[in-house]
Amino acid sequence: MQFDALLIGGGVSSVSCALILGSAHKKPFVVSKRIGIIAHQKSSSLQDAIFNNAYGISAGTLGATLLVETLDQLQTLYPHITQFPNEKVLRIEGENGDFSVITNKTVYKTKLIVIGIGAGNPFTIEGLEDYVMPHQKTIVEKNRIQLKNHDHLVKDGIYVCGTLAGWRSQLSIAAGSGAAVATDILTLWNDGVHVQVHDSVRK
Repeated sequence: MQFDALLIGGGVSSVSCALILGSAHKKPFVVSKRIGIIAHQKSSSLQDAIFNNAYGISAGTLGATLLVETLDQLQTLYPHITQFPNEKVLRIEGENGDFSVITNKTVYKTKLIVIGIGAGNPFTIEGLEDYVMPHQKTIVEKNRIQLKNHDHLVKDGIYVCGTLAGWRSQLSIAAGSGAAVATDILTLWNDGVHVQVHDSVRK
């Protein structure tokens, strides 16, 4: 199965990225793109969270609820994005435009990869060991890691978002990081012309 972009992770940053990519589906440079998300999430800080301080989210909302509802929203609004809920990524191989993502069930081919899993140590996806480093925005005692990146780009064709990109563990920050990666990918697909995606009641 060949993808133009394959997202890894079922948490805030990766699903935020998927929602932005999904919402751009009518743009001519996106219509033919095939996008997938491997939403396996072994653990997430959201599972124990309750939100009272996140913009746009009702006070008292549980993180465990968000984990389910956001993937449901993605499926309902943008069913053209293929979801793989019960697979775990084991290894990444290849180069920009020709990556292989090996899971516990199969192998996917993709041109681009977005990694949006948590910052827990150890990093369990083989193939990116050279990019793992201590997290720069958390206390040392937490033993968190991040992937070396420049503005979310680990290397050509591989993006990282959320806490694994080196951002602090706040829902709003992680969501924005995933959205930023999505707009970078859309800009790439639009031959470098900058892209934002907005819905409007006037349209």
